[in-house]
Amino acid sequence: MIARIPEKLQSKEPYTPVTAGYSIRLDANESPYNVSAELREDMKRALDDIDFNRYPDPLAADLCKAFARAYGIRSSYVTAGNGSDELIGLILSSFLEKGEGVTVALPDFSMYAFYASLSEEKLHVFKRDGAPTLDGLRAFVRETGSAAVIFSNPCNPTGQGYDRKSVLQFVLSADALCIIDEAYMDFWDQSILADAPWLENAFVLRTLSKVFGAAALRLGFAVANAKLTAALRTAKSPYNVNAVSQAFGKLLLERRDADRSAELAGAARRLRKALLPYFPGISETVTNFVYIETPQASAVAAYLASRGIAVRLFPNALRITAGSSAENDALLAALRDYFAK
Repeated sequence: MIARIPEKLQSKEPYTPVTAGYSIRLDANESPYNVSAELREDMKRALDDIDFNRYPDPLAADLCKAFARAYGIRSSYVTAGNGSDELIGLILSSFLEKGEGVTVALPDFSMYAFYASLSEEKLHVFKRDGAPTLDGLRAFVRETGSAAVIFSNPCNPTGQGYDRKSVLQFVLSADALCIIDEAYMDFWDQSILADAPWLENAFVLRTLSKVFGAAALRLGFAVANAKLTAALRTAKSPYNVNAVSQAFGKLLLERRDADRSAELAGAARRLRKALLPYFPGISETVTNFVYIETPQASAVAAYLASRGIAVRLFPNALRITAGSSAENDALLAALRDYFAK
């Protein structure tokens, strides 16, 4: 018998991030800085305490406690995942029935729609169109009768964000499960993470991939009330976070010396200012990247690639991560040459 590939997979294109060939990577919103040499030594010592012949702690209890202490919440409300992606896919597949509606916003993280469609849920797409408030999204969720809504705050890829009060009002007024992805909130101060334990209908997601410079560990966290947390822990795989990531993530959260949020956010603001002569009208950013809407996006991205610089290309737009000072200088030098042609 020949295995049948279902239509929901046949119609999908695999996510294909840049993997090699660039000396400067400004495409994935990663930190340009590796963890410190001192922390790396602590990580090496932590390996001696790992029983590699045993499965890891199924609830990643020590890791969740470290996360909870770092963010001022109780660990009983925290679920660890193999990156936020695992948690997004798990929530969408486990908390909704087949055919129920899910609202996503555009532009936003493309994997939201991917996971929703893979779970055979009805996808409703709300076009942001630069809307400064959540009023339009609130009305759209109500009109479509969506069972869930998911969006990033601050927004990936625009770099803009909704303030805490607005997001809380949205969640409290929504007759739907609200999944708020705060992957970039470490660069801003409008989080609802501390509110998640008392909200009846919300998951708030975080990651160690950005500020903490630990994308290689694939560590994400979901924070929610006790009922939602218990259900999510029931749905997840028993040993979803490996022992090495648990140990290293705990060290990162306890040490916080890898937290360069202020430095990277400042670098993004300076980068935006330096890019304005080439791309007037770039919006303010509250993240570690800038978003540029331009009809020249494809041509600019191709030229930067020829100079060994990777940026993220969208239809008529670019997203550029703030790198190190040297990387940002190289980017600006390349753009000067491009526009001097």
